[in-house]
Formats: sequence, structure tokens, C-alpha cells
Amino acid sequence: MLRDVEASDADAYVRMRCDPAMMAELGGPLPRDGIEAKVDTDVRRTRADEWWVSMIVPDAAAPEVVAGTVALWSHEEGEEAGLTEIGWMVLPEFQGHGYAKRAVRDMLERARDDGRWGVVHAFPGVTNAASNALCRSVGFTLVGERNTTFAGRDLRTNHWRIDPSTGLR
Repeated sequence: MLRDVEASDADAYVRMRCDPAMMAELGGPLPRDGIEAKVDTDVRRTRADEWWVSMIVPDAAAPEVVAGTVALWSHEEGEEAGLTEIGWMVLPEFQGHGYAKRAVRDMLERARDDGRWGVVHAFPGVTNAASNALCRSVGFTLVGERNTTFAGRDLRTNHWRIDPSTGLR
């Protein structure tokens, strides 16, 4: 199940974004300072229906327990303005149970049904076997490798794309 991000999800963001193991494919942990501001931005933009940032909830009876996050947004600046991207993170204790795949599929189905997002791109690290396998399994097409900037860090990533209206498996 997915639910919109809330201000109370700051602890989950810290666990995901400030942990060396969680951030190994994304250039290492982010500083703790600024996490609440990131959550506030995600909450505000999600409530305004500009971005979709959702928490992955393993058990609907306990919506406060989250397995990770999945997000869909459009780039607003530079040469990639208008490009729609999807990204996800799953906490270690929930990895390997299909939560990311279900969350990505649910988000892409929502994007398909909404109709405004168009082709969706994903940029997992070239060495992130699990995320690259997820892309392949839900119907993304590999475009190739590229350099991608995340949180001011240059990363070598695979570039995947999918049209949710025609490509979902």
C-alpha cells in the first residue's frame, strides 16, 4: 500500500538518506541537517499535486510503519526540464520482499491513469543490481548509461524509460 508522505515521516527519511549502506549507490549518506526541510518540501509539493511522494506501507493496519518511499516528479530546470523521473528506496529489513516492485508498479499505474506524466525515466546506479532488475521486470527499456547528478553528486547510472500507458508488465 502507498500513502502520501507526512511530516511525521522524517525519521524514515533519516534512516534512508543518512545511512551509509542505504546511500552506497547514491554517493554516500546525506547530512542529517536539512532532512526536515526535504520532508516539508515533499509534503507541500505532494499536497499541491505537483509531485507524488509516497511512503511504502507493508501493512495497511499499521500505516505508521513504512518500508520505504517511491516518488514521481518532473524536472523543472536545465536541459531535462519536463522529464518525468521515478525513484525509490526500501529500508534494509524490508528489502527482498517485493515491496519496491509493487510500489513502483502502483506509482506507474497511477501515472498511467492520471495521464499527465508521459514517459517516465529511472536512473539507478549501474552497479545497483536490484534496482536495475526491478526496472527490467516492470517493463522499462534500457536506454544506456549516463552521468546523473543526485544531491550535488555525479553518479554513473543506467537510464531506463517506460511509457506507463503501453509498457507496464
